[in-house]
Amino acid sequence: MGKYSKWLSGGIGWALFGPIGALIGFALASLLDSDAPDEPDKQPSRRRTVYTGRTSRNSFMISLLVLISAVLKADGKVMRSELNFVKLYFQQKFGPEAEREALLLLRDLLKQQVQLGAICAQIAQNINYSSRLQLLHMLYDLAKADAPVNADEQRVIAMIAAMIGITPADQSSIKAMFVTETNQDYKILEISPDATNDEVKRAYRKMAMKYHPDKVSHLGEDIRLQAEQKFKTVAQAYERIKSTRGMA
Repeated sequence: MGKYSKWLSGGIGWALFGPIGALIGFALASLLDSDAPDEPDKQPSRRRTVYTGRTSRNSFMISLLVLISAVLKADGKVMRSELNFVKLYFQQKFGPEAEREALLLLRDLLKQQVQLGAICAQIAQNINYSSRLQLLHMLYDLAKADAPVNADEQRVIAMIAAMIGITPADQSSIKAMFVTETNQDYKILEISPDATNDEVKRAYRKMAMKYHPDKVSHLGEDIRLQAEQKFKTVAQAYERIKSTRGMA
């Protein structure tokens, strides 16, 4: 198996087609060339994956990498320090093997022009809403890994969020988890500061259900664990509001 083998040999489905397929076509060609059997009667193995869970996980991960490449180029340049933070992020979240292959693919993606509108349309059509929320959360999480999320990163991530079909309320909620704002806890719960105590409680229950980690469990245990961060952030915002208001 050649480079990207474990990213691309697991049946990634829809991501092989459309604008994402065009971007990763060079990687797939490399894989197929290097995957040729040494002996005529030896068939190449193309069912191995680096991850557990449904095969849609690889499509999710490749979509994440394509979107990361767009965010990294938001200010017109990609610094080595930024790549190092991506490397560390993937190593911590997914392990060293995934980190190595992700960086190889990302470096090739950074050399290409990403048609963001077309890419986002393909993602919106093929990834369910809960998984798209997780994509947005991970983009903010990575953008904040090296420093506060800067204006260029916020602009590109906001464009991505809109184009993959995230509602304005959900965009604001996830952004407030990473960018300090006035009435931050209320924005996380998608309510206004003048909401009644009963409305606060209802909002918390609604958000806790929306961001429940089990909604993305099919993408793998490590992504489910990352989704718990959203879940906990909502709970923490709720507890701070309760404390401020003296709610029982």
